[in-house]
Amino acid sequence: MADEITLTSIQGLILEEQMHLTLAELCGACAVHAESIIGLINEGVLDPAGSGPHDWRFTGLQMRHARTALRLQRDLEINTAGVALALQLLDEIEMLRAQLRIQGS
Repeated sequence: MADEITLTSIQGLILEEQMHLTLAELCGACAVHAESIIGLINEGVLDPAGSGPHDWRFTGLQMRHARTALRLQRDLEINTAGVALALQLLDEIEMLRAQLRIQGS
């Protein structure tokens, strides 16, 4: 009996740091209304470039932060201030892990 090989197709989007999203595009990517994103901006979770909502531009990293923040709010019912702290700690953990990988090689 021949071994069967199963192939799984994975779809994804690679976001580059140079990529910039408008408020409307970020809202679409996160499936939320602008008020949710503006709340994250007001709390300092996101810091878009630009002078106002019509000029704001968000990076791929900020989109990742927005998605994580919204998931923490939805799933764990963490308030926006708590989300800001959680994201800061998650970023520090990621940075420490990167340093450990560098030192381990």
